[in-house]
Amino acid sequence: MNDQAQRKGRLYGVGLGPGDPELVTIKAAKIIESAPVVAFFSKKGAPGKARAIIDRWLHGQCMELPLLYPLTTEIHFHDPAYVEDLREFYAAATETIAAHLATGRDVALVCEGDPLFYGSFMHVYIRLKGRFEIEIVPGITGMSGCWSAAKLPMAWGDDVVSVLPGTLEGACLTRHLSASDAAIIIKIGANLSKVRAAIAQAGRLDAAIYVEHGTAAAEKIIPLAEKTDDHAPYFSLVLIPGEGRRP
Repeated sequence: MNDQAQRKGRLYGVGLGPGDPELVTIKAAKIIESAPVVAFFSKKGAPGKARAIIDRWLHGQCMELPLLYPLTTEIHFHDPAYVEDLREFYAAATETIAAHLATGRDVALVCEGDPLFYGSFMHVYIRLKGRFEIEIVPGITGMSGCWSAAKLPMAWGDDVVSVLPGTLEGACLTRHLSASDAAIIIKIGANLSKVRAAIAQAGRLDAAIYVEHGTAAAEKIIPLAEKTDDHAPYFSLVLIPGEGRRP
């Protein structure tokens, strides 16, 4: 068996940043352009945000590999059925990618933000890291893109910064918010009313900034106190800046 036949493909976990294609790194763009297989997660019936970001680098020369979530918010994430469906989905997605890698084809699995920060890529990575060579290309996180778009200094001197999922219970959110100098609350979506109440309970509402679709064409940035409805898209977050030590 020759060396070429023995070669396995390399998996690239490619971070795409928060939404603006111009925030994709040069390295990420080069990998996307050259990879024989480009994989991305998306919801059934929609191409997904990651696919939209990379459109300019795909020229029909690669194989596109959409990985379609079986569900998103149809049932609660604490439901055993949700956990089992997602486990089976990630296992199947992993083996689909592994089949390409085993034949020697490199695969670029792209994802919004950074691959190792609340990313679906991690579920594939932990299943394949002992089987194939993997390279991870960092991306600008959604929160970094949003605080830059809002022109909001987030942390000064000794400020302690917390990143809080909006899926936490309200009392838990309030406790963390009361103990942190600066905070970023992600996974807003249907949790907006609970998140707003927790922020108000912690006495931080006046400082909170709401951002949806940060850096993208549909970007919206307003004080959270002015966001009077309870609708928020998946790609939204709340920023609470620190006010710590300054020279």
